[in-house]
Amino acid sequence: MTASETRKKSVLLLVITAALWSTSGLWIKVISWSPMAILGGRSLVALVVFWVYLRKPKFRISKLQLLGAVCYVLTQITFVMATKLTTAANAIFLQYASPLYVVIFGYIFLKEKPHWVDWTAMAMIFTGLFLFFGDQLSLDGVTGNILAILSGILFAVVMIIMRSQRENNPANIIFIGNLIGMVVGFPFMFKESFTPSTVGIILFMGIFQIGLSFVLYSLAIRHVHALESNLILTLEPILNPVWVFLVLGEKPGPMALWGSLLVIAAVSFRAVMSAVTPDQSTPSPGF
Repeated sequence: MTASETRKKSVLLLVITAALWSTSGLWIKVISWSPMAILGGRSLVALVVFWVYLRKPKFRISKLQLLGAVCYVLTQITFVMATKLTTAANAIFLQYASPLYVVIFGYIFLKEKPHWVDWTAMAMIFTGLFLFFGDQLSLDGVTGNILAILSGILFAVVMIIMRSQRENNPANIIFIGNLIGMVVGFPFMFKESFTPSTVGIILFMGIFQIGLSFVLYSLAIRHVHALESNLILTLEPILNPVWVFLVLGEKPGPMALWGSLLVIAAVSFRAVMSAVTPDQSTPSPGF
């Protein structure tokens, strides 16, 4: 398979990843479990998925892998806390400022220089997200807003570390992260009720929304720069309300529709340009 074909396949894997991640909003709305119990339950199931994928992993845990795993867990916890303390729109919008942090970290640690195409796509995406969430954004919930920004920074760190581990197996970081998430959230599971619907939701989230999605992301990040992967993954907040609309009937407004179309156009523009624009970065093998 040529480098161009590999990149195209990786972009497709990232789109599928974004689609799987976007289902979390729906299921978190539906399930009655607390955020920490959800973290423990889906981490437990995802851990099994990664155990099978990595074929009973035997590896030495490096400080960098441990840092990535801890940031992975903290990303989830800070985002859930942010959603509780500020509006969901604020939390998502501020977390998805992460491309800005990826630009900084990627240039410092990976020597991956952003192309003009990246800046153009970023401007389109931020405009689209503002249109999408504009009427719901507010200055309320300062603590929640700060946690959402922190979640975006942590998310960027996870991406950069996984990209730096491309010569090894980036999936190891998520395996360790889910192990930590299971240990932290497991006690909270005993306070919840286990019904066929709750068990089914946790299984879906663990297998598909976390497990399979991060397996696909681990494969894709080896061949796509951290910033490009982050830009493609901004499809997640756009797809999230689609599932809510289809299942719960919550209909987005006209501005949200225009915003979503702009984000989709930006991601498509970046994906097409990546196939025809020479790679001008000089990525390093790691930290």
